[in-house]
Amino acid sequence: MGRIPVLDVRPLVDCGRRPAKAVAGETFEVTATVFREGHDAVAANVVLRGPSGRPGPWIPMRELAPGTDRWGRGHPGRRGLLDVRRGGLERPDRDLAARGEDQDPGRDRLRTGPRRGAELHERAAKGVPKKGGGREAVLAVADTLRDPSRPAAVRLAAALAPGWWRSWTATRCANCSPPRRSSPPGGAGARPVRLVVRVLPALRGARTVDGRTVPGNFRTAAERLPAVAAMGFDVVYLPPVHPIGETHRKGPNNSLSASPSDVGVPWAIGSPEGGHDALHPDLGTFEDFDAFVARARELRLEIALDFALQCSPDHPWVEKHPDWFHHRPDGSIAYAENPPKKYQDIYPIAFDKDMDGIVEETVRVLRHWMDHGIRIFRVDNPHTKPVVFWERVIGEVNKSDPDVIFLAEAFTRPAMMRTLGAIGFQQSYTYFTRRNTKEELTEYLTELSRETAAQMRPNFWVNTPDILPGVLQKGGRPAFEARAVLAATLSPSWGMYAGYELCENTPLREGGEEYLDSEKYELRPRDWESAERAGRTITPLITNLNRIRRRHPALRRLRNLTFHEADNPQVIAYSKRSGSNTVLVVVNLDPHHTQEATVSLNMPELGLDWHETAPVRDELTGDTYHWGRSNYVRLEPGVAPAHVLALRPSPQTGGSPTS
Repeated sequence: MGRIPVLDVRPLVDCGRRPAKAVAGETFEVTATVFREGHDAVAANVVLRGPSGRPGPWIPMRELAPGTDRWGRGHPGRRGLLDVRRGGLERPDRDLAARGEDQDPGRDRLRTGPRRGAELHERAAKGVPKKGGGREAVLAVADTLRDPSRPAAVRLAAALAPGWWRSWTATRCANCSPPRRSSPPGGAGARPVRLVVRVLPALRGARTVDGRTVPGNFRTAAERLPAVAAMGFDVVYLPPVHPIGETHRKGPNNSLSASPSDVGVPWAIGSPEGGHDALHPDLGTFEDFDAFVARARELRLEIALDFALQCSPDHPWVEKHPDWFHHRPDGSIAYAENPPKKYQDIYPIAFDKDMDGIVEETVRVLRHWMDHGIRIFRVDNPHTKPVVFWERVIGEVNKSDPDVIFLAEAFTRPAMMRTLGAIGFQQSYTYFTRRNTKEELTEYLTELSRETAAQMRPNFWVNTPDILPGVLQKGGRPAFEARAVLAATLSPSWGMYAGYELCENTPLREGGEEYLDSEKYELRPRDWESAERAGRTITPLITNLNRIRRRHPALRRLRNLTFHEADNPQVIAYSKRSGSNTVLVVVNLDPHHTQEATVSLNMPELGLDWHETAPVRDELTGDTYHWGRSNYVRLEPGVAPAHVLALRPSPQTGGSPTS
């Protein structure tokens, strides 16, 4: 415990055994309880040690409320180990202030105080390197305190000036001993993992040629990349690109009978032509794949690859590694199920007999694709595999390649989703697709931005290959627009699957979430150019949203979300603030009717006093308004589904946030 206990350090995941997460450059709060016996003053600092172990500067924390012993500090996210326990230390300047103010009135208040203060400063100087001027600054204060020829006020002021303390904390090394440091090093910190903000569309590229539907390939798909880049996306996500099995191949709309011309499900991976490290021959060669990745890189796009650890009955692993699969008593292999869905064309992996071998082969496959330029993997159904398996795989890959990102496609129970984030997945699918009401969104986003932010980083997908949300089926284009605004402004990362920009919303059956004629089971050509010429897309809105995200760093943060009051349950209002950048968003959640509301703002959360007003610019339309504490809004679906307002400085107040 030590003489200066440091307790309840946050953020902390699994008692410090797991790394807490933050985005590079994101400011997150580090807090701890720091105290000691008696009445002497203490201080606390945060030390960031980089991946190599090299310590950075000590960053002073502040007591969050007088007398609580709870200290906090906003810290910019960088890779490294945050060590708070090294920060419990004595404050000689504060001790001296207390001694100067609390002496017995019958004695000379400044007779013993300066002498004691000089001793504390000389002890502090021993922990400061000679270079940098920090030691000289501390010793200069000690000399002033010992000089009886100086006026008492001058001697005391030198010790209480903040300059020497800043110099001391900035120049001393984290391994040196502060005065009377009593906290044991190591073990209580939280390690922020560097993440890069990305938004992900999807791309497949089937097309119609002479009345026939033919699959896209890497060469033809590359032709679509400039349009994706023009929309402002950072990442193109590819479903599995491997050979597809023949046995139990599925037909259109998940039918159990496939014709010879049916292409099968890309997630039924493996055939005699190869498995997870092979390319489907219709897509092209590795030379074509490398050219596709290179073209994306020229456009400042990254390629994310689906990684589905499962096999068709024709996968080479089935014969080579039979102990990697569950066998029924009759010797047959059990196919995959995700009730109520059944996947007769897919064998799940079993981990009971050869976990080490499966880990080794998985890492080999991942590194194979990394060698071809892939640094992001969208992992299919990770919750159906052992958590310890992913912990080993991701740990092995990130040990040498910490920039490789694993996105968990896990629509499952909260405990599993959080644990997957804690053991290594840098991003996660979320319940956003099924959170529609104001109450649901407020509750869920409060959880994501507060309770689970240190372990689960959300990526808001407005649709997926598997999920056509009911709100999109019923709400039409206005629902597509509103959900895009919500996803792009609520989450640091957001994504969409191909067809969203065309507002495709026909379900396979009433009450279900699957697409009719889903390209999971068949080729689906799209004519984006004709749709754009006819104005049948929401591409302009998506492009504008991504442009706004780039312009406003506050939208690329998670922990800075504040909800504001709106007196209409169909209108949701929230803001994000990062430094001087503040964005306020108001969205109509009703895709069928115009909604009106009075929005009451929490002005201090916007960096304003309660009585202030400020001009705001709607980044969607370019209109400018003047907003204060209470504001009227009218939002019409299909015309003005939302306001995305950037706060601008008021002429009357110089300290207001700027965009």
